[in-house]
Amino acid sequence: MKVAVLGLGYVGCTAVACIASQGHDVVGIDVSESKVAQVRQGLSPIREPGIDEMMSQAHAEGRIKASTDVTGQLGDCDLAIVCVGTPSGVDGAHNMSYIVQVTRQIAAALGDPRDRPLTVAYRSTMRPGTMDQMIAPIFAGALGDRMREQVELVYNPEFLREASAVHDYFNPPKIVIGTASGAASANMEKLHEGIEAQVFRVPFREAEITKFVDNSWHAVKVAFANEVGRVCQSLGISATTVHDIFVSDTKLNISPYYMRPGGPFGGSCLPKDVRALQYISSDLGANTPLVDSLLRSNEAHKHYQFDRLTRSLTPGARVLLVGLAFKADTDDLRESPAVDLARKFLDAGYKLEIYDPCLTPEKLVGQNLGYAYAFLPTIDSLLVTKEVAEANTYDLVVATNRLARSLTLRTDTTIDVSAIP
Repeated sequence: MKVAVLGLGYVGCTAVACIASQGHDVVGIDVSESKVAQVRQGLSPIREPGIDEMMSQAHAEGRIKASTDVTGQLGDCDLAIVCVGTPSGVDGAHNMSYIVQVTRQIAAALGDPRDRPLTVAYRSTMRPGTMDQMIAPIFAGALGDRMREQVELVYNPEFLREASAVHDYFNPPKIVIGTASGAASANMEKLHEGIEAQVFRVPFREAEITKFVDNSWHAVKVAFANEVGRVCQSLGISATTVHDIFVSDTKLNISPYYMRPGGPFGGSCLPKDVRALQYISSDLGANTPLVDSLLRSNEAHKHYQFDRLTRSLTPGARVLLVGLAFKADTDDLRESPAVDLARKFLDAGYKLEIYDPCLTPEKLVGQNLGYAYAFLPTIDSLLVTKEVAEANTYDLVVATNRLARSLTLRTDTTIDVSAIP
């Protein structure tokens, strides 16, 4: 293929070198005359292990060109990759001016009809909705009815780390291809031939949010590790040893578990231990704002779920809550999010019934008993049998776990709060 790379910063230069090394012809485009001059000489404008050698070899083989102007460069290209910056604006949002400028330039350069669509792939981090609401309208305004025949839009986030960018390019943690419909792109498939990684072909917005989620999670990990490190250091504990123990657990700690969006956390361990760690860090003066925010975030999620559930409910509506215990097949009510949800329904005046076959009030003992009657003193009158649940008609059924699958219910609205689709 012939590929144009717009923007010769770290991401763009890495793309130029790596794509050319795969045997494609590449033209790098940037407003900086000095960057363009260096690429024309087979030199890299950035310092990154392996880039200089790859750039020099591709230049010697005649597979790299460079220009400061888009005009005349895209006519015979199969693919254009946009790698310009989206720096922070004064309000924290991305400054999209470079994206808009480059998009307009590409659209203007496509004034002459093509015999095949140009695939335009964006790698710059952008707010979800940008492809639909900003990029596509610019092309539509410039090309009109010819847009579908002339352009295929793609969002393809990069996962490169400085100092290991070449390795990361050829060994990515995943490949994400966002298109208007979520269908595959033939040119993007060609671009990634020979690279082994799980490929996600998704609609634009799922692809656009990927970098936000990934980078925020990485930031959370660093902040969490440092907060734990401060606590350990204050207690004379080896943070390195604690880290080794933590990362050795790939069943729960370093794994997909507890990472699926859904219900709030609860039960007898997580809330209790988070509170205790908060107390310890406060007592030591270790200052752990991330840990301190966990319970507030969890409470915010409970309120969010209740608001979503009741948004279209009429006052006094009849509601069935399926699953009250912390987990299915147990009778543990201690700090169960479902108990809080039940209390919110009752406080708001809804007619609530609860189905949970593992719960028998007279068998509750100890802390479980105390928690149940402290937060749901009318629990005896709220619980119904399977037969009653299936016989009644409800305005809303709320499933907190898999128990609802075993019921044949008379309702038009069942919402599973254990997972966010």
